[in-house]
Amino acid sequence: NPVSTYTLHQNYPNPFNPSTIIRFEIPELSFVQLKVYDLLGNKIETLVNELKSAGNYEVTFNVNHLADGVYFYRIIAGSFIETKKMLFLK
Repeated sequence: NPVSTYTLHQNYPNPFNPSTIIRFEIPELSFVQLKVYDLLGNKIETLVNELKSAGNYEVTFNVNHLADGVYFYRIIAGSFIETKKMLFLK
């Protein structure tokens, strides 16, 4: 079944240690950026930064090098922008 809307799902598991999966869906060919930020808005990592066909995607984020706490992940795909919060517990 075709994807009809842009969607950013809550990461799973959450809280997580040492990795989590971020899933998203895009309904049409789009340039997708998926980035992780800390509480202060500093970019921690770019997980996706490329043209993607319509479909469902999942990305694994590994965090063994980070301090525990709250992080944010943001998707920008076409005009769609969404940010969600995740919790890393050591």
